[in-house]
Amino acid sequence: MGDEKREVGDFILANVDTHSADIAPFLVDTFGFSRTRANFYLDREVKKGTLIAFGKTRAKRYFLAGGNHIEFAIDITPDLKEDKLWEAYIKPMLNNCSENVKRIANWGFHEIVNNAIDHSEGTKLWVAMEVKNEKLSFSVLDNGIGIFKKIQNALKLESERESILHLSKGKFTTDPENHSGQGIFFTSRMVGRFSIFSDDLYYSFQEEEWFLSSEKPETFGKGTAIRMHIPLTTTVMPKDILDMYSDIETGFHRTKVAVALSDNPNDPHNSRSQAKRLMAGLEKFTSVVLDFKDIKDVGQAFVDEVFRVFKNENPGIKIEYINAGPDVDAMIKKGIADSKSRA
Repeated sequence: MGDEKREVGDFILANVDTHSADIAPFLVDTFGFSRTRANFYLDREVKKGTLIAFGKTRAKRYFLAGGNHIEFAIDITPDLKEDKLWEAYIKPMLNNCSENVKRIANWGFHEIVNNAIDHSEGTKLWVAMEVKNEKLSFSVLDNGIGIFKKIQNALKLESERESILHLSKGKFTTDPENHSGQGIFFTSRMVGRFSIFSDDLYYSFQEEEWFLSSEKPETFGKGTAIRMHIPLTTTVMPKDILDMYSDIETGFHRTKVAVALSDNPNDPHNSRSQAKRLMAGLEKFTSVVLDFKDIKDVGQAFVDEVFRVFKNENPGIKIEYINAGPDVDAMIKKGIADSKSRA
């Protein structure tokens, strides 16, 4: 009996990756014993902590604890808790990861899954985790209203594309009584690459920059898909990112915003309306960095609204700018000089 247990146990661990959904019938076919006995051996490995089981009865799937992948779908219900999903299905998969990778994964998983549970208005959640090509990857999908559509509705925006601008600032939430709106801001900066796909819009954040990506994932229906890639070699800790934008006295007080997200970057940023869209919500911070990368042209009204009107309305806020080309830089400096002469 002892030899059989070892043989069957070793067989399960060697084959579960390729037979996640049919390991029980595979055991029956291979060893010629009953389905009940096959389930006995599988349950034994689950109790030992070598396998993770998800689902019920014949729909149950098994994954190797500490293995290279796990995936599952679950109904979004009032009693669904992201920390329970983490403890049961994700944490056991990270035994071989470094401490900082575990902490980043913990932070990102809790933030993104909680957002899906509380905000998506969906009924189903799909989660996948994979270790491949020296990175840990998460995918979290829901079948809800879609993150960009929800923001558009909440702020009465003209287009869904404008939603990413407000999301990127770091303090926007459609449920301010229960959420800070900081989850995506910090998570996107902790991981190597962070992507959001919803309603045919696919945005990625990498190397301190949001961009509209052409690498759209496969169509999955309505809702939101979020993907995170964490390099296994990263030395970043969550506290490193938190310290860059917050401190003990003032909390989350500093943000950086890509001006290109406020409109088509190839179009001139000339109007006060464009500037007002860019600066909306930034009164919540004490330090704002405006990134003018890819902006070809700015007009006097745009500059005046940002660097004089907004500044006069919010004198306690420090506004800096970076990555401005020669023409844009000259226009900004002229606008700042004009505002000082009018003071």
